Amino acid sequence: MAKKSTPMMDQYRRIRRELPENTILFFRLGDFYEMFMDDAKEAARILDITLTKRHDIPMCGVPFHSADGYLAGLIDAGKKVAICEQVEDPAAAKGIVKREVTRIITPGTILDEGSLDRSQNNYLAGMVRDGNHFGLAMLDLSTGAFWIEESASADALRGNLARYAPQECIVPELSLEDDLIDPILGNVLKTICEDWTFDADNAEDVLLRHFKVHSLKGFGCENAPLGLRAAGAVLYYVNTELRRNLAHVRRIQLKNPDDYLLLDETTAMNLELVAPLNPARQGPKSTLLSVLDSTRTAMGARMLREWIVRPLRELSAINARHDAVEAFTTNRMLLNDVREILGSMRDMERIMSRLGSGGGNARDLRAVGESLDQLPALKELLCRNAVAFQTLEKSITELPTLGKMIDEAIDDEPAVSTKDGGMIRSGYSADLDDLRAAGSKGKQWLAEFQAAEQERTGIKSLKIRYNKVFGYFIEVTKSNLSMVPEEYVRKQTMTNAERFITPELKEYENKILGAQERAVALELELFMQIREEIVKEIDTIQRNARAVAEADILAAFAENALTRRYVRPQMSDNDDLKIVDGRHPVVEQMPDAERFVPNDTTLNCADHQLVIITGPNMAGKSTYIRQVALITIMAHIGSFVPAGEAKVGLVDRVFTRVGASDDLARGRSTFMVEMQETANILNNATPKSLIVLDEIGRGTSTFDGISIAWSVAEHLCTNPSVRAKTLFATHYHEMTDLSLTMPGVQNANVLVKERGDQITFLRKIVPGAADKSYGIHVARLAGLPETVLNRANEILKNLEEGEFEREGSPKLAQHRTKRKKDNDSQMDLF
Repeated sequence: MAKKSTPMMDQYRRIRRELPENTILFFRLGDFYEMFMDDAKEAARILDITLTKRHDIPMCGVPFHSADGYLAGLIDAGKKVAICEQVEDPAAAKGIVKREVTRIITPGTILDEGSLDRSQNNYLAGMVRDGNHFGLAMLDLSTGAFWIEESASADALRGNLARYAPQECIVPELSLEDDLIDPILGNVLKTICEDWTFDADNAEDVLLRHFKVHSLKGFGCENAPLGLRAAGAVLYYVNTELRRNLAHVRRIQLKNPDDYLLLDETTAMNLELVAPLNPARQGPKSTLLSVLDSTRTAMGARMLREWIVRPLRELSAINARHDAVEAFTTNRMLLNDVREILGSMRDMERIMSRLGSGGGNARDLRAVGESLDQLPALKELLCRNAVAFQTLEKSITELPTLGKMIDEAIDDEPAVSTKDGGMIRSGYSADLDDLRAAGSKGKQWLAEFQAAEQERTGIKSLKIRYNKVFGYFIEVTKSNLSMVPEEYVRKQTMTNAERFITPELKEYENKILGAQERAVALELELFMQIREEIVKEIDTIQRNARAVAEADILAAFAENALTRRYVRPQMSDNDDLKIVDGRHPVVEQMPDAERFVPNDTTLNCADHQLVIITGPNMAGKSTYIRQVALITIMAHIGSFVPAGEAKVGLVDRVFTRVGASDDLARGRSTFMVEMQETANILNNATPKSLIVLDEIGRGTSTFDGISIAWSVAEHLCTNPSVRAKTLFATHYHEMTDLSLTMPGVQNANVLVKERGDQITFLRKIVPGAADKSYGIHVARLAGLPETVLNRANEILKNLEEGEFEREGSPKLAQHRTKRKKDNDSQMDLF
């Protein structure tokens, strides 16, 4: 006979049935969140906690006060977690305690500070497709950041997803039939939502209701219909399906791709802008972000990441950033004062998100107050250079009344929990002070009562104790029981003692505990009132947070410039790129690196349109071409650059084709990856682009590789729709002959000092072609056996014969117009 289900398990099953797939239910029972049945089995496996059984039902649990760590573990495993709370007092409940799911947490909607990277946004994305066009919405619930963008191709959308790395992306049900969606999303968690949530009318209605407006024109988003469809679906999903409060999401932005220098997924990866190519070997300190991030606030660190993956393209905006950095570098005292203030700023964005969504604690209020207190001094410092900081200074709005209220109300070190008191400063509320005094007097009365009873009974070991079951009681050891007065009422017998109560003790207990409970309740009420006053100013505080973040980045750029000898790049709208004594910003900062050798660069769309760089492996070709791309990007971000002098013409895109490896997940070989990346460059580059190419054609046979490399270079030089500034590093020194036939092609090589069989890399780039590749010399450095090296030299001499036609012209410069005769002699390899 099957065992009858309990009312509690019936309640659990009813709530569990209403949850979406892949969701684990945290079911509140007293001081624990319990999980049952399949949820328990899955959670126990992921969290490595004990799985038990009750009435043959698998179960496991975690303490509610330390649940955040367990939540993070489940979220990291790709799970969603529904939090089911007791929504009525168990003591007042008639029958089963009422419970409800108060929120559902997913990878894209985490708010717990301990589970988030302070320097990176935690985005939830929404995506919708219409033919070859895509709408994308990005929401960071932890900061309130919300923006949309439209892409005209799958590659552009994939670049955005790689750039901003959302933790989760919602897509319509129709996308299940779209073979393009999964390759675009890659490893991003995909959540399917009903198609109607992406409907244009429904999405618009959701957005208008949320922002409480009659039109979206005020946000400048009305001409991005696909982006708005994605945005409406995101808000509906978070608010309705996940039951999350979105009160702190106060604005939506449209990001126009034309406003930014475009860096595709491949370029961001190859240049290691925000993530290392090999995290296990290199660590996080090998990226441009790690070098530039001298910020003092979490808000600044997050905004800096956004600036790096989305550099500016508008000349006046770039120059405005450079002006601000220069103002800081010319006034070191101002810079130091600003950075000192920034060091006292708390993460207002994420704190306001917690408070605005109905969460947070008194320490969050204290942090807001401390940050608001710093704004007048920061604003005054920025006013000292009204020209450079005018826009920034005007973005800061002081809130002295609010800051004063927080300072007067919240204790210097308030309790973490909002339910146990210890938050409100003495003197803020007369009623609270009276209740606290009553509780304090009660403690004094208890001490006096204990002393009096010890004296009256003669029991020196008599103690007044307290627990939640009995309240206050008198404890007497068994050796003294004969001395207990008749009026003591026995409540509990222990192993070594007995517990008693008296009418007098119980009467005073009601006074003490009543005052303490009322004081705690009043503190919570005052906390909620203060939180409400803060939330009323959420728009202003969020605007202040953005201004603080921007000031933080500009000050960090100035600090970098002063400590690392960076210079202000001269920006222009022409096609010149001239760098004197340029350095690689990351390599020169590596602690174990050799002394960095600076190098010059000249590129334009006329006589230095394509520079072919030859030289041996390990000589520094790859470092050099990457540093040119990084210096260009840094200039467009608004940073000063590692060089003696730099003139940088605006570019629209930076392309890289450096290194390659198999992409087994997509079934692509090394050579296929290389060719697809090259095709992307040739099909999308313009005369305003900068191209960095390293070893085109090395993934196939030598003759095929040289042919492809030569043809690619010719296309870049002769096609008027491309003709982009290009650095072309290669081991095919036959490529240097291109300068004999193509205008705008220049040769450069890496100096090598040769002494017998030994070589020394001088790391200096000089005009002209390398006379040899030194491959065998590098092989000797690697430790190949001498017999192998000697044989390699013999083979090399055979291969070097026949490089030119009899009349001395380079073979590769000629177009093959007829097939060789069958009886033509062929060189013997050996």
